[in-house]
Amino acid sequence: MPYRFEKHYSRDEAQALVPQLRLWLAELNRWRQETERFEKRLSGLNADGQDTGGDTVNSWIRALSGMQSVLGEFQRREIFIKDLSRGLVDFPALIGGREVFLCWEADEDTVEFWHDLESGYGGREKLG
Repeated sequence: MPYRFEKHYSRDEAQALVPQLRLWLAELNRWRQETERFEKRLSGLNADGQDTGGDTVNSWIRALSGMQSVLGEFQRREIFIKDLSRGLVDFPALIGGREVFLCWEADEDTVEFWHDLESGYGGREKLG
């Protein structure tokens, strides 16, 4: 049976990425706040019927581009952000030949949980 994912992480591989993931998640949250701020400003300008070009649009596009750049790091590695505000991340893995996700949340020091592909966070189990 073919697997859904090309990359499967060992617990050690996932753990080794945790420091970098913390940096990327913090950067993504900063970019998200920036885009939301510019989107509010732009919607206000649109509501007033003003021209929305210029610095605000350029800044908004830069923020979107920054966000896309960081998201690309996750995509290239087949690491999935399940909840950005919580820093909830899934890594494809194999346990007993079965495809599952290793599950890590930003407030956790180590990668110590997993769940099957369908159950999500609610089905988390402690790694043996």
